[in-house]
Amino acid sequence: MQSAISLSLSSPSPIVRSAVGNTGDACLPTPRSLRFCGLRREAFDSRASLDASSLRLSRLNLHSKHSDLSRVFAVLKGNGTPSSSGYDYDLVIIGAGVGGHGAALHAVEKVNWLCSLHCLDFPPFAVSSSFLLFDFNLLFSCAVLASLKQVHVLKLDILCNVVKKLANLGLKTAIIEGDVVGGTCVNRGCVPSKALLAVSGRMRELQNEHHMKSFGLQVAAAGYDRQGVADHANNLASKIRNNLTNSLKSLGVDILTGVGTILGPQKLKFGKGDSGDKIITAKDIIIATGSVPLVPKGIEVDGKSVITSDHALKLEFVPEWIAIVGSGYIGLEFSDVYTALGSEVTFIEALDQIMPGFDPEIGKLAQRVLINPRKIDSYTGVFASKITPAKDGKPVQIELIDAKTKEPKDTLEVDAALIATGRAPFTQGLGLENINVQTQRGFVPVDERMRVIDANGKLVPHLYCIGDANGKMMLAHAASAQGISVVEQVSGKDHVLNHLSIPAACFTHPEISMVGLTEPQAREKAAKEGFEVSIAKTSFKANTKALAENEGEGMAKLIYRPDNGEILGVHIFGLHAADLIHEASNAIAMGTRIQDIKFAVHAHPTLSEVLDELFKSAKVTYSYLDNTYILRLHQSKLKRNGHNFSYLADGLVKVSTSNTVAEPIAV
Repeated sequence: MQSAISLSLSSPSPIVRSAVGNTGDACLPTPRSLRFCGLRREAFDSRASLDASSLRLSRLNLHSKHSDLSRVFAVLKGNGTPSSSGYDYDLVIIGAGVGGHGAALHAVEKVNWLCSLHCLDFPPFAVSSSFLLFDFNLLFSCAVLASLKQVHVLKLDILCNVVKKLANLGLKTAIIEGDVVGGTCVNRGCVPSKALLAVSGRMRELQNEHHMKSFGLQVAAAGYDRQGVADHANNLASKIRNNLTNSLKSLGVDILTGVGTILGPQKLKFGKGDSGDKIITAKDIIIATGSVPLVPKGIEVDGKSVITSDHALKLEFVPEWIAIVGSGYIGLEFSDVYTALGSEVTFIEALDQIMPGFDPEIGKLAQRVLINPRKIDSYTGVFASKITPAKDGKPVQIELIDAKTKEPKDTLEVDAALIATGRAPFTQGLGLENINVQTQRGFVPVDERMRVIDANGKLVPHLYCIGDANGKMMLAHAASAQGISVVEQVSGKDHVLNHLSIPAACFTHPEISMVGLTEPQAREKAAKEGFEVSIAKTSFKANTKALAENEGEGMAKLIYRPDNGEILGVHIFGLHAADLIHEASNAIAMGTRIQDIKFAVHAHPTLSEVLDELFKSAKVTYSYLDNTYILRLHQSKLKRNGHNFSYLADGLVKVSTSNTVAEPIAV
């Protein structure tokens, strides 16, 4: 049957200049991806050029009210379809941080690609089997090209109607934000901190005379402008914040300004907390309020000499000597920044060793590289029971007590103190008492699907909590993944996020990254479940790209099950470790086993070969029953070994031997 869309690219119609004159400056949305006919963002740029072969547009102003293109863009405006169940919104998200933003974008873009042709109002002559599964980008591209007279479409009205129907299949979504879009990560966390760490990395390299000479380079003494460094961090945060805000607006998400409070099931209000608050209803609600710096009792924060990460990112001054309370991700990253800028650092750690959250073997190597050679000392097994800010010419006073006995240990006098003891959930004022929900140490209790649990242990219908507020995994990208998982559920598709597949990284120089279990965690799990654990390691010193960069210090560690090839954890310390970890995290997420991933091909010479060698060095053995055992091997290898084989499901091979006792085979 004939489709309603036919393309004629060989002889495009001429474009009349007067029809597309410069008549306005209204901002039109730009689709994220146009894969059809090679059409990219050039098609939406008035500076692009046109030739018949490439379909690039010549001096077009696409904002012209005389252009048919405005009809295509007009149908995309709006925010989903009105809720058929009578609610103001299908989905309301409290909090516009990275988690809330990710959930909102996924919600408005959520399209049921298998919807029936009847809901799209296709006329009878337009019905085609090829349209049972359609591509929104293709349809949108056709509409754009048709409006510009570059392709022939039998019925532009029909096509625009299809595009409109598809665009409105997303969830009608609103996001409530009482501060600024982007939350902690963008404004006071991972984004500005990466700007500071970019500076520290370059300073560290320029200050290393031996390193520079190894390249044959001669560099004068390196210096920095503190305000310039601070401006770089602030400008980056501002840029990303604006990008997130614009992405929400361009996709039609309603941004509601104010504090969100839950009034009851599927009902909430937002505003300043006065009589001007507005009440709205939603079929589903997501709590995504994030967290704030955790300040233990006895510590007085003045924002000047005793600071949290919120203050430190402003870099209002660089102290000669700063104490950092806590040696986790936050403390380590700031120690990298401060020492590169000339400060001396003292870590104060309550546990018996610094860097307690990392795999012990990786932690020891990282300590040898990141701590020992630098102007850093540490106190372990102690609490900072009291910290008094500097005043009246006196330095910051820090009283230390033994973490176990609580006996006084020492008193420090430093120029500044950074409190990096973690983060606390920001869940006060949410109105949880109105739905009988009690927080646990401030965290909102949820199940594996992020559904909120009330005080009686029952699920609260249509209410979810993601990100730092639920405490499952306090990472920005974990919050976003949880939000996307929730949207899948409210859209009718069950989804459970595997948190063991979510990577984490510490952006020191060199970097540290990890996914899955540490070695102690893996061995504990193995002891309970009755399986063996094996370890494989590779060094950056054997990697060509790392050696070319004179950055051979580092290692990768694989923790796995030798009986079936399951990846339990991967830990990397070295150059660009934060980028390398994703091959391992994706393998865990997809359930890929070592015996499969070891055949993946990596470009040479690249740092990715560190993981290539890591997986290849792992030895997977298979248990057997009687005279048979199961292997995932290539046919050629089985023939060489003289075995008889038969294929089973899922690519497995059943191997039989004539021996009474069959030795396990390593692959």
